Formats: sequence, C-alpha cells, structure tokens
Amino acid sequence: MKTLERVSGFVGKWMAAIVIAVAALALFKPEACSWISTSWINYLLGVVMFGMGLTLKPSDFAVVFRRPKDVVIGAVLQFTLMPLIAYALTVVFRLPAELAVGVILVGTCPGGTSSNVMTYLSHGDVALSVSMTAVSTILAPIMTPLLTLLYAGKTVDVNVAAMFISVVEVVLLPIVIGFVVNYFFSKFTQKAVKALPLVSTVAIVMIVAAVVSANSARIMTSGALILAVVICHNLLGYASGYGLAKLLRLDTTKCRAISIEVGMQNSGLATSLAATHFAQYPLATIPGAVFSVWHNISGALLASFFNHQSAKQAEEQKTAAAEN
Repeated sequence: MKTLERVSGFVGKWMAAIVIAVAALALFKPEACSWISTSWINYLLGVVMFGMGLTLKPSDFAVVFRRPKDVVIGAVLQFTLMPLIAYALTVVFRLPAELAVGVILVGTCPGGTSSNVMTYLSHGDVALSVSMTAVSTILAPIMTPLLTLLYAGKTVDVNVAAMFISVVEVVLLPIVIGFVVNYFFSKFTQKAVKALPLVSTVAIVMIVAAVVSANSARIMTSGALILAVVICHNLLGYASGYGLAKLLRLDTTKCRAISIEVGMQNSGLATSLAATHFAQYPLATIPGAVFSVWHNISGALLASFFNHQSAKQAEEQKTAAAEN
C-alpha cells in the first residue's frame, strides 16, 4: 500500500508533465493511443467524479451555510464569466461552429477537480474552493445545458433535456455514490483516497489520449488556433475572477480561491458532452482536451506566482516590524 501511495503521490505531483507527454504522443504517434476509444470517455469521467465524491464530507458543505455570500459570489462568477468569455472568444477569433461549440461547452461547465489542489498550493481559501466546486457541480445539470443553449443554440442544435441527463449520469450520480460510500465507510475511503491522484490522472490522461489521437490530423491543421483560444479563455478566467472578487472587497485568500475556481474548468465534462451530443462536429471535443492539458500547467504557474506574492508580503511585513 505504501508503494502505491508513493506512486500516486509522484503521479499527482507530475500530473501536468504526464498529461503533456501523453498528449504529444497521441498527437504525433496517434496509432500508439488508438486502442483507447472515445466511447470510454463517459466511463473514465465517471471514475474521476466518483473519486471526487470519495473526498467529500458533510463538513465541506457547511461553508455554504456559514458563508453563503462567498459561495454565492463564487457560483455566480463561475457561471457568468467563463461562458461569456467563451462566447466572446468564438466571435473575436471567428471560430467555425464545430470549434465554437467545444469552446462554449468548456465555458459552461462547472469548476475543475484540480482547482482545490491549486488553491491549497496558492495558500488560498481551500474551504471556499471545495464548496464552490461542489456547488457548481450540483448546479451543472441545469446550468450547463441552459447556458450552452443560450450561447450556442443559434448555430447548433442543443438538446437541453439530453444534456441534463448526461451531466447527471456522468457527474452528479458518481459523486453522490462516492459521497455515500465515504459517509458509511470512511475508514476504508481514508486509505483509498491516497491512491486517487493515480486513478484520476490515469483517467484524465486516457481521455486526452483518446480525443487527441482520434483527431490528430485535424489538430495539426488548427492546433495553434485552438491553443490560442484555450489559453486566452483560461487566463481571462483567472484575471476576471480575481479582479471582480477584489472589487467585491473579498480578502486575498478568497480572491485566490475564486480566481482559480473560475479559471479551471471541468474540461473532461466538456469533452464528454461534445462526444455524446455533438458527434457530428469532430473538432468540438478538442477544446476540452487541450484545456485539460493547459489548465494544469497554468494552475501550477499561478500557484507559484501567488506563493511568491505571499512570501514578498511576509518579507515586507517582517521588515516593517523590525523598523518599528
């Protein structure tokens, strides 16, 4: 078990590098990953969501009732900023419908599971981050289909009811099962969660590999455009989330949590929904897969930047105290 924990810890630490390496392999040598079918995406995402459920406890939802203002602000920013930014980027970059719907799906999805780790590394408000992830995920079956209809409904057919069922099946249901298992078998899950970074990384890597290998030729022709849009989407999410939280006079730790939570999306869900409901647009799955790779890199860099800021502030306070 200790060996498994060490392997899991190593994989969790180097997740971004592993995802990049596999994505590159799938892009330049697609035949090496062709055995991973895109039909597996929903099941793989379900595994990740079940793992998220195993980490949740009733106390994680207590923040919602103790600090409803913070959570409401975070949820509102989550479902307004990223969808709006996504739509704006599709207009600015004049994306074709099959790419535009993929970008919009990324924007309308809830916060990503790795945002909690990045918030912790940033010395942000982890409790708020966990609550925001949980609340946005619970709201996703309603908000994601409706927002997709709002922003993409004029260019593609959006089946709101079918998308609602999909989000419930691949996200909400696995999380609820994981939560229930953790509640009744907490002693077992406390040991099992130590292997979650390994399981989650493997599942995410397989999703990325499946999408990239199946669309390698298309990515080669439009990859630079997709990457540019994804980077802009992610960075604008960080910046606008932090900026608006600051304008609302939230403290620095909350601003950091909201920034990361807004900027990091559950892009695996976007990929799943694109593959299930927009199969006639093959490129629709690509933005989610690229986002999965990129936001782990940018999240780690942002956490490092926030840590540098904290160290600088601590040094300035130490110097001021010594002078007084």
